[in-house]
Amino acid sequence: MLASIQSLTALLGALALATLLAPRLRLPQPLALAFAGMALAFVPSVRDLDIDPQVILVGFLPPLLYADAFRTSWRDFRRWLRPILMLAIGLVALTIVTVGFVAKWMLPSLPWSVCFVLGAIVSPTDTVAAQAVIERLRVPRRITAILGGESMVNDATGLVGVQIGVVVTLHGMVHASTVAWQFAWVAGMGIVIGALCGVAFSFANRLVRDSSVLFTLSLLSPYLAYAAADGFGGSGVLAVVVAGAIVAWRIHTIAPLTRLSLRASWDQLAFLLNGLCFLYIGLESPCLLHVAAGEGRSLWLAGLAVAGTVIVTRIVWCFPNAYVPLWLFPRLRAIEGGYPPLGGVVLASWCGVRGAVSLAAALALPTVTPEGLPFPGRADVTACTLAVILATLFVQGATLHPLVKLLRFRDDGTTDSELRRAREQVLSAGIARLDAFCSENSCPVAVHRYRESMVDQLASLRADDDAERQHAVHRLAVSLQVRAAVLEAQESALLRLRDGGQLDDLAFGALLAELDHAVAAAAS
Repeated sequence: MLASIQSLTALLGALALATLLAPRLRLPQPLALAFAGMALAFVPSVRDLDIDPQVILVGFLPPLLYADAFRTSWRDFRRWLRPILMLAIGLVALTIVTVGFVAKWMLPSLPWSVCFVLGAIVSPTDTVAAQAVIERLRVPRRITAILGGESMVNDATGLVGVQIGVVVTLHGMVHASTVAWQFAWVAGMGIVIGALCGVAFSFANRLVRDSSVLFTLSLLSPYLAYAAADGFGGSGVLAVVVAGAIVAWRIHTIAPLTRLSLRASWDQLAFLLNGLCFLYIGLESPCLLHVAAGEGRSLWLAGLAVAGTVIVTRIVWCFPNAYVPLWLFPRLRAIEGGYPPLGGVVLASWCGVRGAVSLAAALALPTVTPEGLPFPGRADVTACTLAVILATLFVQGATLHPLVKLLRFRDDGTTDSELRRAREQVLSAGIARLDAFCSENSCPVAVHRYRESMVDQLASLRADDDAERQHAVHRLAVSLQVRAAVLEAQESALLRLRDGGQLDDLAFGALLAELDHAVAAAAS
């Protein structure tokens, strides 16, 4: 027990220290955390810590995917669905094939099925490293939407590939139609169960008002969706993503103050889990590298060859698929907003960092076959997976920031313009509701000053996009009642804009958070 407490203390301390030092050392945060994990691997109490890979796949992955669903613009997801699916499905399939052939060439003793299992394991990207850079810089929304959508879907396709590959390895070759049917069942069941869970928890959010209970339910939602889908042989990852998308769409049914509390809690939880994932990579690296060193030079070369294949495959796939379909189908080109800029395709092709999901999937492979024999090539698969993770993390992850600077992206201003138009309509709706309220009731002077403040804000928004809203604290009962009515009208205006397709989901979330803060200020 004491050793476990010491290990947990060391992990949390390293997480905090690496996060603080990363910007000072000009390192991407995931890279700094991986270094910290490697350092911890030499601490006796932490070195002996045995972390079950299922903890990452089942304990960490569902809430992280659920949190990503809330940070995703689903309108943008639908608009750029083609490039998202071409990366999350097409690129995953190509990576499985190319890595499989290279692995067989470099390690001839590996069965073909195991070679393709390796390809499936290293096919999903971990965009935490990429998003950590992209979110701080003004990268066009088209790129962030595509990369974010890819990261949510490709975990499902990659892990389904691993699942099918392991079945083939353990039980022998199956017919192609059987594989297609199994893939359809896994994906379809995941979507159906995710939709059922999303509807159920959206309904619960309308009834429950206690913030602690709601947070517990929000944490239960991804785990229940994952477990239920897995129990029926479906994709737990897809179930979590679908459930999160539905609950995120109905987030406005939760009380404003409770939304503030939930948002803060989930931000901290996602930070903690992401940090622990990269610490996990660092912790496992020295031991796995030591094992790989004992296997000889051929395994090292195989790992480097697989890592190079993963990187090159993504680059080769991205460029033709970014332009050729749009050239062939003008209507598709109009929907997606024309051809993507060359710099955007370059950045997308370089955002191929692999992470803890791939390592956990490799370590979670069966140790023995049904006949009691060792799983063929398990150590080779694990070593090659680690090589891919370290190569992409240290080569691609470490160079993303200078690459973005070199490409000199200019934000297209779409999000800013949407936010500005939405703020104007929200303020107009609030002023109209306030006028109607005061025409029916006798309002105190503070309320009229509140109206003047909103008019000034509206004027300043139209004149200067950088103006900030100023909120006054009103303690009079009538003023509080007016505020509640106004905020309700403003929230309704926001919903109309989002549901009418005039406001991006991320912008909707940002403006809804502003209204929630206004409610908190009014209640204080």
